[in-house]
Amino acid sequence: MQEDFHYYATYCAAYLAGFTHEESLDICYSAQLVDLCSRTFLSKIKAPLSAATTQLQLEMMEARTDLVGLQDITRIWSSFHFLPYDLFAEVKKGTSKRYKNKYRLICDTNSDLLVDTVHLAAGKGLPAAGIAMHILADTWAHRYFAGTPSLVINNTNYYFYEMLPDGQGGFTDIQISFRHSPSDPDDLDVYKYTNSLFQSKEHSIMNLGHGRAGHLPDYSFIRYKYLPAWGDYDEIIKDNPSDYYHAFCQMIYALKYLIGDIAEFEKNTYAWNEAKLYEDEIKTIIEKRQLNASADWKGFGEKLSGQEIEPFDLTKYESEYVNAENDDKDETFLGKFILAAMAQKSMVTNKIYTSGNLLAGYSIDFGEKGFAGIKDYQLLVKHFQKGFGI
Repeated sequence: MQEDFHYYATYCAAYLAGFTHEESLDICYSAQLVDLCSRTFLSKIKAPLSAATTQLQLEMMEARTDLVGLQDITRIWSSFHFLPYDLFAEVKKGTSKRYKNKYRLICDTNSDLLVDTVHLAAGKGLPAAGIAMHILADTWAHRYFAGTPSLVINNTNYYFYEMLPDGQGGFTDIQISFRHSPSDPDDLDVYKYTNSLFQSKEHSIMNLGHGRAGHLPDYSFIRYKYLPAWGDYDEIIKDNPSDYYHAFCQMIYALKYLIGDIAEFEKNTYAWNEAKLYEDEIKTIIEKRQLNASADWKGFGEKLSGQEIEPFDLTKYESEYVNAENDDKDETFLGKFILAAMAQKSMVTNKIYTSGNLLAGYSIDFGEKGFAGIKDYQLLVKHFQKGFGI
């Protein structure tokens, strides 16, 4: 997903869930920050590098693809953008353990890990809520791809079609052509989209996530079908308008849990009633054929609250964090975001590791065994002991 959904649509969901204008701004800021909280950003503000929730393009170009490097990549992308659906998923007999472990990292919606993610954010403040909303939304956009570099899992082929409504309740299939030209925008008029450069090496960075499918998973309007390499080349149909509406209504429901209006967060549950009054307007925004829906979501959000939604500004909370004394940094907005990010990464990595899968590296349960390993996580353990929890 992009800024249009992670920032502006998340604001709308938070406001409909009962948060104030100011609280909704903090939640959507945190949701968008997940796509920008890189080691480059953390180095600039002198914050723990283990709180990285993404990797910038330049960082990816320099990323190691040895065992340690691949584990680092997987920890970030599986924790925040491609939450695994079933860490114990069955695969056909005779499948190698190496392939099985990658298959078990494929992202999908309504997983046990999603429940864990939302529960983890409870009581941790608005930054944690925003992180959880980013992850929840991405499970809908990024389903069927995995947050680990893998040609076997994430590759696509020539069979890739956009499905255009024909006005009679059916669809017309238009074959999509991909190109590797990062500087050129996707061209909706001729169905030409940019994707990652094909690399036959299994662990190439080009084979991370939905890179081989370009930005198509990030566009709310599109419906497409393709043959995933991991699915024995059986056709998958991806209905983004339906998925994005489900994501929006599930965010409202999750945020109602986080604000304390409902007692439990459960899978396959959505705030249909809260969205119903605005359903037509929301679906019109989602289905509008455009590369960026920020203006439409912004307009809808400002109509809801009667307040201006300021543009996302990465530097908004920098000075507060940088100027705080060391003992006070954790109580700043970015300090709380950092703690929540490390807690989420720790939780997901531990779940992957305890499932017998080492693709995200080794992990321990801080709650049971205390600190061991990466220095940055002493910060997390200290707050766990004070009641922050992981």
